[in-house]
Amino acid sequence: MTAPATAAATTHPSPLEAGLADHLPHWHEVYRDLHAHPELGFAEHRTAATVAAELRGAGSGWEVTEGVGGTGVVAVLRNGEGPVVLLRADMDALPVQEDTGLDYASTEPGRMHSCGHDVHVTCLLGACRQLAAHPDAWRGTVVAVFQPAEETGQGARAVLADGLLERFPRPEVCLGQHVGPFPAGLVVTRPGPLMAAADSLRVTLYGAGGHASTPQFCVDPLVLAATVVLRLQTFAARQAPYAPATIVTAGALHSGTAANIIPHTAELLLSLRTFDPEAREEAFEAIGRIIRTEAEGFGTPRPPEITAYDPFPLTVNDPAATGRVVAAAEAAGAPTHLLPAPFAASEDFGALGAAAGCPSVFWHLGGAAHERFAADDIDALRRGVLPPGLSANHSPHYAPDPAPTLPAGIRTLLAAAGEWLVPGGA
Repeated sequence: MTAPATAAATTHPSPLEAGLADHLPHWHEVYRDLHAHPELGFAEHRTAATVAAELRGAGSGWEVTEGVGGTGVVAVLRNGEGPVVLLRADMDALPVQEDTGLDYASTEPGRMHSCGHDVHVTCLLGACRQLAAHPDAWRGTVVAVFQPAEETGQGARAVLADGLLERFPRPEVCLGQHVGPFPAGLVVTRPGPLMAAADSLRVTLYGAGGHASTPQFCVDPLVLAATVVLRLQTFAARQAPYAPATIVTAGALHSGTAANIIPHTAELLLSLRTFDPEAREEAFEAIGRIIRTEAEGFGTPRPPEITAYDPFPLTVNDPAATGRVVAAAEAAGAPTHLLPAPFAASEDFGALGAAAGCPSVFWHLGGAAHERFAADDIDALRRGVLPPGLSANHSPHYAPDPAPTLPAGIRTLLAAAGEWLVPGGA
């Protein structure tokens, strides 16, 4: 992976890009507006209205349907005989208090586009505008899906349950991108597994509460919870047999109300990340066994309760289709990097291609200004170390640089879609 000296330049301009530069000021304003007004999953009403209004621009030709899967927007552009290409962007923000100092920072307390979904929406809108403006350059059908609630893993399931594949043209390929803390315009992906499957687990541990001065009369669920957390870390480090390694993280521990009271219950919230269906099943079994065994050893009055929720599927890129996307990106002037191993983060994008029974390709798009990177910074990224002062997704400081990122994201979507769409005049 190398850092380009400037934003990814188009070395072989596509007819679909004609006029893009003239519209970039508008897309910068759209992006700033979306960033300033973040909305959580299934509450993206303002965002969806903005998307629909942009798509319904005069003479656009897009058939726009709102309210798909709750707050999703699906738009279809038919342009003669040819393949059906699905392009997806997620719309939801996170419950994070922004601390970027941007003049277009979030105006909503406790909410922020700290995962860059505002970049995704803006780039897809820009690509939609270019496709509509140049019907002579391609043939086929494009289905643009502006999806709600990706952060909880529920959005893709919701739009599918609401008839995405029955109400709209069925895709022959699904394409999507996600901005990240790499040099702007860099396309980062890999064939096969790209992102982990994720499961959240709610664990309720039962004890026998009492006075802090008489722990011998009690069964302390808080101490049990701490023991379970440490035991699960040992499992992940020593017993999980797969590479990449299974990851178990305790994200929350809730127990007790006062310093002098041993509580009755404790609740743990766990995140499980796996890269193989067999590893996932074995991890579920091991986690349950460890928790039940520790509870039995503590002599709890009742067994623990373990509930799984908000699952994310394994994101798997079709190898042949990934090769086509990478080649198209490179032909359009974008630098690319193939990962040696998948990311441990998760996405629900893969559910769309799996349900449609078609290839899908997902890639990460660099969103940081190139001057933030030196050669040794790129090497550090390979080791999972960010350059000084650069924040990653989900941080209250995360701030993609829109100047190089938005045009790069629009061009990459157009290049990838154009790999399947029939060229004009063909």
